[in-house]
Amino acid sequence: MTNAALGRAATTFKSLLKGYRVRAELTQEELAEGSGVSVRAISDMERGIAKSPQRRTIEALAAPLSLTDEELTGLQKAARLGRAQPAPAPAPAGIYGAPLIGLLPTDVDDLTGRERDLDALRALSADLGDGRRRSGRVAILSGPPGTGKTTLAVRVAHNLADEFPDGRLFLKLRGMSAEPANPADVLHLILRSLGVDAVRIPADPDDRASLCRSLLLDRATLIVLDDAADEAQVRPLLVGGPRCLTLITGRQMLVGLEGASRLPLDVFGEDDAVALLSTIIGAGRIARERQAALELVALCGRLPLALRIAGNRLASRPTWPLSRLVDQLRDRSRRLTTLTAGDLDVRSVFELSYRQLSPNAAAVFRRLSLVPSADFSVGAAMTLVEASDEDDAAVYLEELADASLLQTSQENGRYQFHDLLRVFATERLAREETPGVVEAAENRLADWLVRTATAAGRYFHPTDGISPLPVATPSFGDPPGAGRWLEIELENWLAAVKSLAARGDHRQVLDLAEAMHWYSEIGGNASTWYDVFELAVNSAIAIGSRRDEAVHRNYLSWVLATLCDQAEESAKMTEQAWDAAVEAGDRREQGWARVYLTNAQARDDARTTPPELFDEATRLFEEAGYPLGVHVARTMRASYWHRNGRFDDAAEEFDVCVRYFSQEHGGSRTPVDDTNYAYMLLRSAQNLAALDSFDRALAQCETALGLFRLHGAAMGQARALQQTGRFLRRRGDHANARRRLSEAEGLYERIGLTQAQIDTLCDRAALSEEMGDPASARADRERAMGLCDRLGRSEGSKLREMLAEHLNAS
Repeated sequence: MTNAALGRAATTFKSLLKGYRVRAELTQEELAEGSGVSVRAISDMERGIAKSPQRRTIEALAAPLSLTDEELTGLQKAARLGRAQPAPAPAPAGIYGAPLIGLLPTDVDDLTGRERDLDALRALSADLGDGRRRSGRVAILSGPPGTGKTTLAVRVAHNLADEFPDGRLFLKLRGMSAEPANPADVLHLILRSLGVDAVRIPADPDDRASLCRSLLLDRATLIVLDDAADEAQVRPLLVGGPRCLTLITGRQMLVGLEGASRLPLDVFGEDDAVALLSTIIGAGRIARERQAALELVALCGRLPLALRIAGNRLASRPTWPLSRLVDQLRDRSRRLTTLTAGDLDVRSVFELSYRQLSPNAAAVFRRLSLVPSADFSVGAAMTLVEASDEDDAAVYLEELADASLLQTSQENGRYQFHDLLRVFATERLAREETPGVVEAAENRLADWLVRTATAAGRYFHPTDGISPLPVATPSFGDPPGAGRWLEIELENWLAAVKSLAARGDHRQVLDLAEAMHWYSEIGGNASTWYDVFELAVNSAIAIGSRRDEAVHRNYLSWVLATLCDQAEESAKMTEQAWDAAVEAGDRREQGWARVYLTNAQARDDARTTPPELFDEATRLFEEAGYPLGVHVARTMRASYWHRNGRFDDAAEEFDVCVRYFSQEHGGSRTPVDDTNYAYMLLRSAQNLAALDSFDRALAQCETALGLFRLHGAAMGQARALQQTGRFLRRRGDHANARRRLSEAEGLYERIGLTQAQIDTLCDRAALSEEMGDPASARADRERAMGLCDRLGRSEGSKLREMLAEHLNAS
């Protein structure tokens, strides 16, 4: 069959198909939905890219196109003519027999989400041939397996055909294979493609490279070096002249190549991921199951290859709801198996990179799947493989990052997994390591995380004469470093302390919880601290330590009252703490039990605090020789007097406490010394405002706010901002009052203090009414009303009734 006949057959087939679709008044998406053939396949057939579809594909199209028997026979005949192609001439081959060079692969019709990268590569092309460059441009497209590096390079090569009239070369370097292409063989093939007779090609590789450079010196040629192994393979192949553009794709980042532009490809954003899925299965199916589509792209990790496989599976099963595939992908143990469609297989693509790793790097890769979160430090890697120091572990992590099997995190010095690579690492761990080795690695990691978190927490103890001094670690050496570590490792160390509790290492659980008590006023949230201190109470009970039980029931009482707005439960917890402290004979914890009881009662309108509780707490702390506790108890007594209108008595007591907390007590001040002082200033400022000393009250609030901001204490910042906003409102400074209240409300929302957030919204609503803005006032009260459901039944219903009255009145 002649080439002309083949062309007529292909043209006839694509014309027939498009004509039948137009006659049936179907879009490509509608035809895909009715036939089960993908949108992409239909598009390729109508454009003549797919010239000879299989018989079953044509038969699937017949029903939605309403073809007669005669029309179906004619369409099948056209397809058969397209299949009757002559054998192609063999492409030049390397010494291993696999083609290394040839025509560009077919461009895909549904490339999505790479517009910015395409623009960057077009800009590189536009920079060529201006007479100022002595060599061509080189661009490295790197990224994790399955991100579409080759697809992007092929699209660029097709799009820029007019810019490179002297040719476009596509060379397969087989970097991930057991036998990557030899640079000398690739140079031989470049020379052959440039018209050099085989017998005239030099034997020496350097001479071959020089000849390539001379021939490409004045040519506008685009060269794609696909699937590069490393710098040593690529460097001899950079032979392009000033008008040439060389695109290198590879999983290795090739950091040793100089003068190259770098385009690291990542997974898609959510919108681009959904768009790719839509082009494969049709927009209609996406629209009908939007939530399932969003979960599907998330389970695919928004990885282009995984999305294409999932899309192909759904396109071949038009009656499947998206939720069916979602259900299959939710099973982590079978996720990679599910992401297989024909010869497309996510697991196999990952394995190619994994096999290139050194044994130590491969072990790190596998064991990093044991880290609770996707984000981890060098210290975690060092612990998992028992490396001698962090420098050794960092070498393995960098090897993984260079191979695009790990990504560097936004947080300096940290790394993270792509979702599906984490699943793959978990699989390799189960297959290659014994359960005993895995358990030992898990235990080492948990011990390291809890030990390091305990050391970090001790940077936030007050200088009270009894708290242990902090000790520097390789991860941090000062309070800011310790606080940052606790924040970014929160998910990991919290999971680790739960693991230790489950395996019965109760002493470590108790040590961590006690180290965290004062830090809990600076970082974390209600859920974190409830979990930590409840674990500690259970551990104390498990080892029969009534003293430890008293300590952690006291801490848990503070969480319930201050962070969870559960005053009644907090009061019950303090009674249990009191009983344990009495049985243990611990005066200090007895004093704290009384302080925390007054804290709970102050937050419960239905309870009245007996004033003798403050005197009892003060006496107990004095007997224990604990001045910090004495002044905390006196602060609580001063606040009680303030609430009961004894402003002058409260002012005297507050002055004594302010002086105590402003001073150093046997050592350098710690962050908690500053935040304790700041909280004291806020309490004193409330009383000063009641005495009409607004200037002093505002000055104390500003000092407190500065200290809270210095140490990143979000809850303290919010309380200082709210209080300052109230004072500014009373002084008539409405604009600044609104700014402070708005900032406070945002902080309360972030840390989950719902009651305080509602109070702040009500403050801002009242301010808006004073400013003549009833719409804003109503919006704030409606928002506060919606938050009431998060509170307990009694507290929420009372607030809801109050807010409803305001809304009805307005």
